[in-house]
Amino acid sequence: MSVDEGLVDWVAECLEPMGSVTMRKMMGGAVLYCEGTVFALVSDSDLYLKSDAENAGEFEAEGLEKFEFAGKDGKIGTMNYRAAPLDAYDDPEAMRRWARLGIEAGLRAPKKKLRAKKRTGKKS
Repeated sequence: MSVDEGLVDWVAECLEPMGSVTMRKMMGGAVLYCEGTVFALVSDSDLYLKSDAENAGEFEAEGLEKFEFAGKDGKIGTMNYRAAPLDAYDDPEAMRRWARLGIEAGLRAPKKKLRAKKRTGKKS
C-alpha cells in the first residue's frame, strides 16, 4: 500500500472550511485527522471514512463497503471505515458531507487510554 498524496491534498482542500486536516502514515497507508479527530483512512488511492453504529445505515444505503485488510495469518479482517462514494472524489460539497459523518463518528468513539511505560530495573 501507499498513500495518494494528491487525494490527501484534495480532502484537506475540501475540508478547509471545517478545520485543518493532518495525516499520519501507518501500516502502509495513512490516517487522516480533522482538528485532531480521526475521521478517515487512505489506502493507495482509496478513501475510507470512519463509521459506527449511528452512521452505518447511510453508508450501507449507498452500498459502500467496509475497509478490509489481510492479517498476518492471511485472514481477511475489517475495520469500521467505509469506502467514500465516488462523488466525494470530485465534488467538494459531497466530500464535506461524507467527511462530516466520519468526523462525527470519530468524536463519538471512546478515547484510547495511553499505555503506561514498562518499568525496567529490579525492585530493592
